[in-house]
Amino acid sequence: MTEAAELPPAPEQAREVFGDRFEDAVRYAELLAEAGVQRGLIGPREVPRLWERHLLNCAVLSEVVPESVTVCDVGSGAGLPGIPLALVREDLKITLLEPLLRRTNFLTEVVELLGLDHVTVVRGRAEEVMGKLPPVHVVTARAVAPLDRLATWGIPLLRPYGEMLALKGDTAEEELKSAGTALSKLGAVETSIVHVGEGVVDPMSTVVRVEVGESPGGVRFAAKRAKAARTGRVRRRR
Repeated sequence: MTEAAELPPAPEQAREVFGDRFEDAVRYAELLAEAGVQRGLIGPREVPRLWERHLLNCAVLSEVVPESVTVCDVGSGAGLPGIPLALVREDLKITLLEPLLRRTNFLTEVVELLGLDHVTVVRGRAEEVMGKLPPVHVVTARAVAPLDRLATWGIPLLRPYGEMLALKGDTAEEELKSAGTALSKLGAVETSIVHVGEGVVDPMSTVVRVEVGESPGGVRFAAKRAKAARTGRVRRRR
């Protein structure tokens, strides 16, 4: 069995980014390096670069998230980017959406341990919870799937005029170009690539922003959403 790599000390930028929540960020990093590795949520090779590549890389997403909105982190996994975002933005109401039980168990433990009262953990797939969860202003995702597939899961969870913010790497521009037709069918009205984290992470984090119009998910998902809403009303009356 390979010996676990040691978690390096938090860089100075982490104190600036996480502020009053810095100690909680350190505890989260420790949990990822220990329980996260043991449970197979994080690869052991990622431990030495947890701060720069994972926590800070995700925390700077806050630069493009509007104030006091609802957020759904799709395929949250070990809580990235949802947990770092929650640590720096207590004004947000965040749902961590994850289908695997071992991951939702970990996320629930982290949320309780860190006292993240503005965070809710939901077990399920995006396509299963549409109509069951209230539509959100912002959907976030990181390392979940190629953009065209991610959009079919994330965009239908948005409220009208919401936006999906996907952390991507070097393939961002290529993915956005190839997903153009699919995004249009899903109700996207504007797309862009933004870079965040100047002076915090190098290279800066790349975010694909997809803004939707009045019908997130397009015609196909409008019908599904309406059907889910009707089913919900019937159940409530019972």
